[in-house]
Amino acid sequence: MSKTSPEQISTRRSFLKQATATAVGGAAIAAPMLSSAQAGPITMRWQSTWPAKDIFHEYALDFAKKVNDMTGGDLRIDVLPAGAVVPAFGLLEAVSKGTLDGGHGVLGYHYGKQNALALWNSGPAFGMDANMLLSWHKYGGGAELLAKLYASIGMTAVQSFLYGPMATQPLGWFKKPITKATDFKGLKFRTNGLAIDLFTAMGAAVNALPGGEIVPALERGLLDGAEFNNATSDRLLGFPDVSKVCMLQSYHQSAETFEIMFNKPKYDALPAKMKAIIAGAVEAASADMSWKAIDRYSKDYIELQTKDKVKFYKTPDAVLQEQLKLWEAILVKKSAENPLFKEIVASQKAFASRAVKWEQDTVVNRRMAVNHFFGTKA
Repeated sequence: MSKTSPEQISTRRSFLKQATATAVGGAAIAAPMLSSAQAGPITMRWQSTWPAKDIFHEYALDFAKKVNDMTGGDLRIDVLPAGAVVPAFGLLEAVSKGTLDGGHGVLGYHYGKQNALALWNSGPAFGMDANMLLSWHKYGGGAELLAKLYASIGMTAVQSFLYGPMATQPLGWFKKPITKATDFKGLKFRTNGLAIDLFTAMGAAVNALPGGEIVPALERGLLDGAEFNNATSDRLLGFPDVSKVCMLQSYHQSAETFEIMFNKPKYDALPAKMKAIIAGAVEAASADMSWKAIDRYSKDYIELQTKDKVKFYKTPDAVLQEQLKLWEAILVKKSAENPLFKEIVASQKAFASRAVKWEQDTVVNRRMAVNHFFGTKA
């Protein structure tokens, strides 16, 4: 074995010192980069189109919590109620411009910008319920058509997710029961979306107001009647304080869903893993919302009758048939004016023709079971 010279030992020691210095220096450079990447959670400021006391705002908070929890706090969404930053009907522009990072609402509130958008919240639905409408949206081409609609009005800076199937909505709250279609003639009535066209055709003087403004308008006599959505929302917003008559069942909004919006540049900047979590959270929140709705709406339906002394009436079949007849005329008119409207109607009808037939042929008569188990026994 050869003997190491003093010069070689000195050279090795010098190399080790340099290597150690380089490693320490490299760590010092790398450490701030790692720290910067984990400097804290991504925060987003959102707004809903709902008053803070409405269960709809609660649904918005539920979605945000799912995302916040599923990302381990790496993404934190804070949701403000309607009017905190912009009016309820101004949400779409605010998200598109980046004034807000996202929002929670319904497509019918964009009716004034492109009326075909309301086909997701207040159209005839062709016998579909809201869950079927969501199925069409995801698997039947609806999502692609929505993207085309947003592009047609320059709203390409919005990333939209639809979720949350709503129950069929009541015809509305009135001073006295509606017994025939002509009862709407001259009635000052609140609705939104394409239902504006439907109730206008029925003879009503329609005023489209956001949820938080309806009851005050009824109190001041600016409205004779109004519809909003469900037993819980209507109770929380104070409808039973101004009316004791509610008509159940209607074709004006038999299949509505919620919309979750992100500012697209901010959404696109998120890591792929975070986007995947958001997609999962949308579907998880959709299911949870539908389950919560069944529990809460059914409880408040009882409370409205027992505590608030509200009387519920079924909308007469003649009124429902008149709605369907008027929908036909509205679809013809809107389709002739708007090619995208026509395309969406054709897509929905094609999907509904098989989906609704399958559902109606296979679902057993639930009313028979209800009458058997809960009806008055002889």
